[in-house]
Amino acid sequence: MLSGGAGLTQNPIQEEKNFTASLISSLAVKGGAPTREEIEKFADGLAALSGYSGDLKAVVNEAMIAIDTRMGAGVSLVDVQAQHDDEWVFKRDDIDWVYAEAYEQYLKSEGWHPNIVNSLSDVSAKILGHLQDPKSEGAWDRRGLVIGHVQSGKTANYMGVISRAADAGYKFIIVIAGIHNNLRKQTQERIDAGFIGLSSDPENRVKIGVGLSGNYSRPVTLTTINDDFNKKTANQSGWQLNDFTKPIVIVIKKNVHTLAALHKWLKEMNAQGDGKISDVPMLMIDDEADNASINTNKPEIDPTRTNSMIRGILGLFAKSCYVGYTATPFANIFINPEGYDEEVYDELFPRDFIYSLDAPNTYFGPNVVFLDEIRSSKIVEPIVDCEEYLPFSHKKDHDVFELPPSLYRAINQFIVARAIRNLRGHANKHCSMMVNVSRFVDVQKLVRDLISVYEKKLREAVKANYAMPEAVSAKNAYMQSLKQVFNDEFADSGFEWDEVKSALFSVFDNLRLFVVNSKSDEALDFKKYEKSGDGLTAIAVGGLSLSRGLTIEGLTVSYMYRNTRMYDTLMQMGRWFGYRPGYEDVCRVHLSPDSIDWYAHIAEASEELRQQIKRMRRDGLSPKQFGLYVKAHPDSLLITAANKMRSGEKITVKQNFSLKQLESYRLPSDKDVNSRNEKLISEYWRDGFGGKVVKDSGKGWFIENVSVEIIEEFLTKFEAHPGYAIQKSAALDYLHQISNDHPLGDVLLISIGENDEDEQNFRLGFQERKSRKQDNGWLTAGYRVASRGDEKLGLSDEQRALAVANAEGQGAKGPSDTHYREIRDKPLLMLHVMKLMGKEETEDRVPAFGISFPGGDYDKSVNVVANSVWLEQMLGSEVDDPDEEDDFDEY
Repeated sequence: MLSGGAGLTQNPIQEEKNFTASLISSLAVKGGAPTREEIEKFADGLAALSGYSGDLKAVVNEAMIAIDTRMGAGVSLVDVQAQHDDEWVFKRDDIDWVYAEAYEQYLKSEGWHPNIVNSLSDVSAKILGHLQDPKSEGAWDRRGLVIGHVQSGKTANYMGVISRAADAGYKFIIVIAGIHNNLRKQTQERIDAGFIGLSSDPENRVKIGVGLSGNYSRPVTLTTINDDFNKKTANQSGWQLNDFTKPIVIVIKKNVHTLAALHKWLKEMNAQGDGKISDVPMLMIDDEADNASINTNKPEIDPTRTNSMIRGILGLFAKSCYVGYTATPFANIFINPEGYDEEVYDELFPRDFIYSLDAPNTYFGPNVVFLDEIRSSKIVEPIVDCEEYLPFSHKKDHDVFELPPSLYRAINQFIVARAIRNLRGHANKHCSMMVNVSRFVDVQKLVRDLISVYEKKLREAVKANYAMPEAVSAKNAYMQSLKQVFNDEFADSGFEWDEVKSALFSVFDNLRLFVVNSKSDEALDFKKYEKSGDGLTAIAVGGLSLSRGLTIEGLTVSYMYRNTRMYDTLMQMGRWFGYRPGYEDVCRVHLSPDSIDWYAHIAEASEELRQQIKRMRRDGLSPKQFGLYVKAHPDSLLITAANKMRSGEKITVKQNFSLKQLESYRLPSDKDVNSRNEKLISEYWRDGFGGKVVKDSGKGWFIENVSVEIIEEFLTKFEAHPGYAIQKSAALDYLHQISNDHPLGDVLLISIGENDEDEQNFRLGFQERKSRKQDNGWLTAGYRVASRGDEKLGLSDEQRALAVANAEGQGAKGPSDTHYREIRDKPLLMLHVMKLMGKEETEDRVPAFGISFPGGDYDKSVNVVANSVWLEQMLGSEVDDPDEEDDFDEY
């Protein structure tokens, strides 16, 4: 068993971690699927044998979750035309997997179940196979992209790839770890523990992680937790890459200054007469390949310049591999070509492979938080009062005199949730709250100060009342607010209020407030508290530094009020994704209604793209074709438009709607328009959309094999909201584009019988949909009109069974509308009448439509013209301007 540090007495945190790892490993050896009672009995026996005296509740819970955790192998898209043998990894018999096996043992010592470690090992071996054999003769390069999930273990994955690459013979490894010093430091710490085996802290050079096991052959690092790469230091050392027999790794920021210094040192100290480094196989891991989808004028982090510098470094090596890691299929390389010069784009594009990672089944991800309606309704809370206190649009000198009531409520939730976690045996584990309401560091400090005032009042109230009878404590306003939160949110947590109240005081023992940004000297350092054996309770206030890759340990309550719709930015801001063993039920996420809708939309769009990778793999298509598919995705227009049109430019982009669904989620509030649209539906229904047979679908009616010309005619007459005009026009153009291959389509008239349906008069029963008023109309929640699963209506039992089989073959939990869409293989028009329900008002009988398209037409596209009016409708009039961002590290 690996201990917490050489020659150190174990603290409670390390002792619990080691005991948990022992329990999980022992249970894995026993095999089978033990019950909770069996695990508890085994844990009691192991504790008696080892002398462990800690609380077993949390340990048993972690063991149960670890045993139940599974992870798929993912899927890769490769260039089938390339002359590359992915099996070289298994054909070489001279590789001694020293680093890989040490890393796997380290993960097990951290409490990873052996099955998950084996899955990770298999995936890292497959990714290594997509790289070049470093023993290959001559000059070569490989370019790839790994698509993971936010906070799902991407770092663990590329650590596995790095370890295996070093074993295979890669001599120089560069890890690019974001634009902030705190993220670079976090990544360096992880590589120190999982690969180097020695702390790079100059004041504490002790063996750690993999280095605690046997005679570990430590790699070399030219960076430390405190220092990024520095050319002066490297020059003074006189080192050259070939001076070392062991692999060299450096962890650097994605910063022009740092990249330029590295390029200069490599060229001056290592390149040969032809300007190339010919005998050093190099692997570059770009952990922020999706960073900064919005172009910025800040010179040190401008994506065009940083990407050019990356290309320059790659160009110095005769033998190089570049692997980008991204948390979303909407990767920067696909959706933001403006962030790259043409030659750089060609150089960094993942032409050789794209690998889509599967998330473990215990991942607390976007599908759970935003798409699972039952769980989402408990986790997510809309912020509706922040605009009066901290509006979306504010300047860096904005004065904050008071915080919104919803933020005070979120803090109360956090205090109560921490007490519940302590009662569950989590006192030695970290517990955090994130507050992200401004991109300006001065405003963040003001918010922190106001939270500090409130926290002190809460602390005093709890100290005076936590042990008092309820009749006494109930008279205190702060105690009342905490009890109210408990009753509203956590009454089903397994504890009574009296128990939670008694545990409240311990919450404040290690409660600390932090401002996390590039200008702050308050380091959110979880390791510091682990060394002293304390579980940190942290409230972290910040902006960009909080949202770019930094892991916030034990994140339980999140409060974010930011105005951005950039896919990569939004997903990275979602630090609440990850793993929440034993406390998922007390996690809460506070967002603006608009952000809630966008997250749901992004989650669905991203999952569709992951499924598309599997379909393209099946069809033998290449990474280039997937890149073109993403670039032509309807949602990619938003990113492209935002970048170009800040200067007022009107743009035209090509879009492809293969296997897509477009819905009129912006709806008119004009009663005359809605009345005309409903009459139009009745007219075409009565006519059978050209004389076709109208059948009962079980949820309305179904009309099969309607002429696409009739569908086009109907949509042309249907009056859409002005804010949906561009999308409706594009749908019509695309429908016409594919009409030669798909001359017939289906029509669904979706109706809820008990909701004012009248078949005799061709009147649909309305569907209820949460919405909000916007731009002289309505905006539906989640930007959805149809209910999930509606596209199976009208399909035969055989077709539905085939969709289920396809979903299972792609590793999906069940068929989505995309799977039904693929089976239908023709255009589908869906018609609805909605009852729209806003916060204070409703509107009955608002007609809406959706149209979905068959797959496979990747060569078909339509031109979509976007202007500043459209951009304002999509993004709002006030959005975060990246050039005003002041939370970044210049050096």
